[in-house]
Amino acid sequence: MDAAIVAVAPVIAADGEDITAALAFTAVLGVLAVFLLPVLYTHFGMSPSQYGTFAGLTVYAVPQVLAATAPAGLLAVQTGTLVKLVRVLMLGPVTVFAGALMRREKNALQPHQPAIVPWFILGFVVMMALRSFDLIPQAAFAPMAFLSNMLTLIAMAALGLSVDVRVVGHAGGRVIAVATLSLLALGAISYALIAVLQIP
Repeated sequence: MDAAIVAVAPVIAADGEDITAALAFTAVLGVLAVFLLPVLYTHFGMSPSQYGTFAGLTVYAVPQVLAATAPAGLLAVQTGTLVKLVRVLMLGPVTVFAGALMRREKNALQPHQPAIVPWFILGFVVMMALRSFDLIPQAAFAPMAFLSNMLTLIAMAALGLSVDVRVVGHAGGRVIAVATLSLLALGAISYALIAVLQIP
């Protein structure tokens, strides 16, 4: 969600205070989701792949998806990460669409356009290709897994450091309502999709 806010905000000429409040409040909601989702996993009796899909479709940030799916095992982590990164890939079309709507209304281009695809997606695609074609030596798997865990911890700590509770406290009712309702809507839609698509 942070990437989505940062990518779309310049395109729609969002107010700086609204951007800051949205980033802070969604970070807090994401942390709450990390603690809440494992409870839902056990309560609803979802399989690891179902839970990974649910978390990947619902949780805002990639590190939060990793943290939320970790209690359900490796399959849930891998599924959740893949689903979440596919969501991130959709930032490109969404940003272009939002920019086209704004240009239609204002009939002018924004001076600074954000990157259509976040840089870490390119790294993900490269590593996925290397792994799929067996271009990574077996001896490198253990050190890379350790490094991955360490970087995930650092990313989670960075998310925590980026949250200023005072900013969250001053967030307007509109920001709080939209962020909360979007999370609830994501959860409901995700659970419905799992049922409709009959994900095992």
